[in-house]
Amino acid sequence: MSGNVRVAAVQLTSGTDVARNVDAAVDLVLAAAGEGATYVQLPEYFNYLGPQSKYAAVAESIPGPTTQRISEVARSCAATIHLGSMLERSSVSGKCYNTSVVLDATGAIVATYRKSHLFDVDVPGVFVQRESDAIVAGDQLVVTEVAGLNVGLSVCFDLRFPELYRQLAVHGATVLAIPAAFNALTGQAHWDVLIKSRAIENEAFVVAAAQVGTTAEGVATYGHSMIVGPWGDVLAESMSGGNDVVLATLELDDVVRRRQQIDILRLRRPDVYDSLNDNDTAR
Repeated sequence: MSGNVRVAAVQLTSGTDVARNVDAAVDLVLAAAGEGATYVQLPEYFNYLGPQSKYAAVAESIPGPTTQRISEVARSCAATIHLGSMLERSSVSGKCYNTSVVLDATGAIVATYRKSHLFDVDVPGVFVQRESDAIVAGDQLVVTEVAGLNVGLSVCFDLRFPELYRQLAVHGATVLAIPAAFNALTGQAHWDVLIKSRAIENEAFVVAAAQVGTTAEGVATYGHSMIVGPWGDVLAESMSGGNDVVLATLELDDVVRRRQQIDILRLRRPDVYDSLNDNDTAR
């Protein structure tokens, strides 16, 4: 694909009030569309960020009330809206999916992606969290063509698994979507470098809409929503501690140009990478 596309990453400070969160998201989506954005991305857990014990009660079917509300907004402003992630009902008792939903400019659901890598961490003396206690991991990667973009979908903790993004790039993604609610402590150390690394190593744009601030329950997120180019250049970044919109114009030919200069995807050696699976390999 070629041409220029105006995109936006919406930064939110979400909490446990779903209606209030959705209202805030709608206001910022409309602001982004008013600035010419035709692709608008919301962060992870955009409509609910709170205790895991309430996940199952908050979870919805897709389509459902929240997607219907945002679908009307997408039609009204003729913009693609990427619901970074929301809680989707599952057939597993007491658990749900952490699901990205992409709505095109007509309001139709054109792609869904269920978060593959779940945030199960134990940093002694700092924090312990097990997303898998409440979330079922997805098992399908997704690349979707929408708003003049080839978008590879991911969510937050997926960011730490470069092999996921390489597969998205190999299968046509030129924009990597990374909506997040990145932890404030690890975000300060790792967010910027990981976002830039995913862009550089795949010579792709990255749009990363993030949660920011601390909820009433003490969930602290890093913010710094970013849009990064295929050379690792930061096109836009939020320095706000609250709700915000960052915008950039993606020059899609830049992906083609960078991949021609350093043809990483063609020069890969999967046969070599798989050689460690050979039982005869010396150890």
